[in-house]
Amino acid sequence: MSDTVVWVENLWKEYRLGAISHRTLTRDVQSWWAKALGKEDPNSPIDEARTPSGADRFCALTDVSFEVRRGEILGILGRNGAGKSTLLKVLSRITVPTKGEVRYKGRIASLLEVGTGFHPELTGRENILLNGAILGMCRAEILRKMDEIISFAEVEQFLDTPVKRYSSGMYVRLAFAVAAHLEPEILVIDEVLAVGDAQFQKKCIGKMQEIGNSGRTVLFVSHNMGAINRLCTRGIVIDRGRLIEDGSTQTAVKRYLELGRVDGGINNAIFYGTLRQVLAFKQIYINGSDEDSVLVSPASPLKIKVIGFSSEPIASFRITVSIYAGDVRLISQHDTEHPETIGAGPFESEVTVPPFVLRPGEYAVSIGGYQDGMNNWTWGTFLRSFIVMEEWSAANDQHNHGLINIPFNGRRTCGADN
Repeated sequence: MSDTVVWVENLWKEYRLGAISHRTLTRDVQSWWAKALGKEDPNSPIDEARTPSGADRFCALTDVSFEVRRGEILGILGRNGAGKSTLLKVLSRITVPTKGEVRYKGRIASLLEVGTGFHPELTGRENILLNGAILGMCRAEILRKMDEIISFAEVEQFLDTPVKRYSSGMYVRLAFAVAAHLEPEILVIDEVLAVGDAQFQKKCIGKMQEIGNSGRTVLFVSHNMGAINRLCTRGIVIDRGRLIEDGSTQTAVKRYLELGRVDGGINNAIFYGTLRQVLAFKQIYINGSDEDSVLVSPASPLKIKVIGFSSEPIASFRITVSIYAGDVRLISQHDTEHPETIGAGPFESEVTVPPFVLRPGEYAVSIGGYQDGMNNWTWGTFLRSFIVMEEWSAANDQHNHGLINIPFNGRRTCGADN
């Protein structure tokens, strides 16, 4: 028996721009009647040979096909406007496809935006009951899970308050708690977790891993590559409505990052400061790669190599390499150890970060340079990025938290004589 629980076959979704009907009563009735009979819309121009290109039509999804197996956590990647949210809406039966078919086995729960399925005038407790009923749960099942949902959402104090008075963070905490704890076979989640704070996001990721380990299926859309790498067992990439990659998480993330690559790389970057007319940084290599974003292993040293060119000699010069966390917090800045005079022509410098220092997540690199003791400098921000993969062994990750991993040697004493 197949373990496949979601089938997406030749899926198309077309929208008419600036119109809510076909502009004639006859065509509206034709489309309505075809839908009622379960037939294809005769007024849709989609066929096997071409993609609609009329000025008043837009294809959000174009011939998308894939399958998802039981227990998989599938990451769905793509730039803004690629069609990810449209795909999830079709999967959740919020909107119907123009052509193609979506089938799944089991109960599906969706969390596509803050407050999905909630009634603003009802209290948090009443919305739990309502949402559970929408998901197909009986009242006894919902009440059995009620305490667990409330505890996870951390909104006990406001449970009997209408949710229209909730903040967006409270909304999403309660909505996720309901969707995750009422045991759907398939859980569909859009980028809503970005609303929650860091601690709650970590909690949600742990819950989704638990759901996947229990044999249920998760479809997860996010622009947080650290979360995708940590959570997903497989990834697909959608670009301009088409499925362009279906493979391992690392392969999908790499393809997604390539979509955002700007031709010319660092040469198109803007530098500031008094030295920018004299000194130019030509390239940054992260572990030997000049791509805009690089996947690195935490078990290997991180090597950042800077290559530049100076049109004239600069005395007492230092190069600075800065590493920022994904939320733009500066976590490390390294200057060359001794100021030196660089001559006219090319120069290079390299910084090495030891293994198991940077924790899994997204980072950005900025570079600059200055004359020691003088107000002459140049600086370019966020010129390269890299992602530290989730490959921590238990020995490296026991009870450690924070942005970086600092090894400490502890010693226990038992009395003054020891």
